[in-house]
Amino acid sequence: MVDVKRLRRLALWAAGALLAGVLALAAYALVLLPFTPSVEGLLAARDDKPSVLLAADGSLLATFRRTPRDWLPLERIPPHVIDALIATEDHRFWEHPGVDWRRSLSSLAQTLGGDTQGGSTLTQQLARNAFPVEIGRARNATRKLKEMITALKIERRYSKREILEAYLNTVSFHYNAFGIEMAARTYFDKPAARLTVAEGATLIGLLKGTRVYNPVLHPERARERRNVVLAQMLKHGKLSRADFERLEARPLRLDFERQDLGQGIAPHFAEAVKRWLLGWAAPLGYDLYTDGLVVRSAIDPKLQRIANQAVARQLDALQAVADVEWGRESGKLLAGGTRAYVAARARTEPFAHFWATHAELLDAFVRESPEYAALLDEGRNAADALAALRADTGFMQALRERKTRLEAGFVAIDPASGAVRAWVGARDHTLDAYDHVQRSRRQPGSTFKPFVYGAALAAGMDPQREFDTRGVSLRLSDGTLWKPRDMGATPDGRSTLEDGLVFSRNSVTAQLIGEVGADKVATLAQRLGVRESPLEAVPSLALGTSPVSLLEMASAYASIAAQGEYRAPLLVTQVSDANGKPLMQLAPPPGTSGERVMDPAVAVQLIELLRGAVNRGTGQGIRSAWGITADVAGKTGTTQNNTDGWFILMQPQLVAGAWVGFNDARVTLRSEYWGQGAHNALNVVGDAMRAALAQRIVDERAEFPTPPGAGLRDFFRSAGEALRRWFGGGVH
Repeated sequence: MVDVKRLRRLALWAAGALLAGVLALAAYALVLLPFTPSVEGLLAARDDKPSVLLAADGSLLATFRRTPRDWLPLERIPPHVIDALIATEDHRFWEHPGVDWRRSLSSLAQTLGGDTQGGSTLTQQLARNAFPVEIGRARNATRKLKEMITALKIERRYSKREILEAYLNTVSFHYNAFGIEMAARTYFDKPAARLTVAEGATLIGLLKGTRVYNPVLHPERARERRNVVLAQMLKHGKLSRADFERLEARPLRLDFERQDLGQGIAPHFAEAVKRWLLGWAAPLGYDLYTDGLVVRSAIDPKLQRIANQAVARQLDALQAVADVEWGRESGKLLAGGTRAYVAARARTEPFAHFWATHAELLDAFVRESPEYAALLDEGRNAADALAALRADTGFMQALRERKTRLEAGFVAIDPASGAVRAWVGARDHTLDAYDHVQRSRRQPGSTFKPFVYGAALAAGMDPQREFDTRGVSLRLSDGTLWKPRDMGATPDGRSTLEDGLVFSRNSVTAQLIGEVGADKVATLAQRLGVRESPLEAVPSLALGTSPVSLLEMASAYASIAAQGEYRAPLLVTQVSDANGKPLMQLAPPPGTSGERVMDPAVAVQLIELLRGAVNRGTGQGIRSAWGITADVAGKTGTTQNNTDGWFILMQPQLVAGAWVGFNDARVTLRSEYWGQGAHNALNVVGDAMRAALAQRIVDERAEFPTPPGAGLRDFFRSAGEALRRWFGGGVH
């Protein structure tokens, strides 16, 4: 017999427990309410006016957006896309107040039964996407309650159409595509307004899992998900049976292309400008992403494209050398000498085994990788993690490609104004966003030597003064002896000061810094343009042992080219508001003098020495390999073990510099030939300068001043060299 009283007591107890639970939940929700975000600014992005960066000719270089999206009004989004979204994600969207209680309770019951279900409405998803920090991503009751509360607040503040518009313009579709407009361009190369029903269903299907249903990587899975969306549209009366059957059979037909994030032809330059602008704008009350500032730069688009092409062309050829030296298959056709070099070295040296035989270095690379850290986080011990990764062929190949990818930086400056005309921070911004022009600090090697010789000339030394190059040694502050070595010795063991720089003789340079003083050399370098990096005033500074940036070195050479006048590198010339009103003018009037940092006569003498380096010294590849006949002067640089290659070239209207190396300084070009700045960085600069002269970006007829008597000395030197060749004598 059923005990009715007992059943009633149980029912009352259950109802009381349920009521108590509801009241406790309501109380907890009230406690959480102050900790949920304000929803007032949900549609603020609709009115954002991103700032733009312009080149010197007014063409667009970059657009500064907070996220890569273009806001699209709801009326411009095809109705079938909206139908697909609601039918698939939230078919009671028009009825619920932000939370679909029926769906939420059903989802909870199924989850408790072991079948995890999602019960979020579109409004809840919008809340989660719009306020990820405030709401969080943890899978717990607190996060879910905060999400529901925020969704209810959104529904009270905005109309259903505004909620749909906000959702479709902010949701992520992967590949850094936010919003339906950017998604349409990324996956189908068309504006959202032209999406077909099948294309729209594909994009809506992607929202369930942007990785799982990625149509680029998993086309069949994406097609199945698209058909689920079409079936939901059929179920809810948004698609006819005939249309469903016709569309269900169609292939995906993607036209995939990652979208340019608004950084254009000079992405590293744009990043450098953005860093500066963010610091400038905030204290003045401007928002770079919403106030529509117009920023005009000094970049010359023609020269920038030339620089991009030069870096790509020369680094591709050099990468083939690195691939052989580090045991990678290149598979690329190489030009003339490079191909012959690779073939010859591959026959005579076991390069293919070099990577595999340097176990200690490889183990260090593995231990520094994020994959190794991830295995340790999973609980693996160090030895097991190392062994697992060393045995993973795919990982080791990817690691080798990452570590042995050559990088480069290139910058060009107008010495008359300091205007930065071209800036290439790396070979490819998508593969390496790190800027090797301004942010990277590397030892400059012999490109630092002109500062030593400049200090010597300023002290009154004669360029024709002779030095003994044999057995040179200097005692360092710690008591040890420093014995610099030269690549090539002179027949009589003697060298003039001039030839010391022309042929980059360390023995002469060491004696000069010993006489002039390292502190004076450091001071001159800083005055000329090395103004950010600290310089250690020690004798080895003469050989470029203190790390500096490429931008600083090019700026210092620009001061020399400007006959001793320093002008800070000019990235931005003007900033205006959205209405065109100038907010800041940075470009000085034409003809404005710079800061006097070197006596003009000394600068002209130093230019003459650096002319010699190009005409008959370490930089003569500019003439012989690149056929440049204009009046130029410059210096090569190579650091220990061929870690860094440098070259900086001065022309009266343009100073161009390049650095070449690996991101990890432990990886080097083993070749004594290709590892030198004269055979890597010089080719980048030579390639760019030849094109700049050919396209008349700079005037080939422009000339530097010549110091008194230099022309006569050049005549007698040329005559003497011709006589020595005639009688069979060598010329050093």
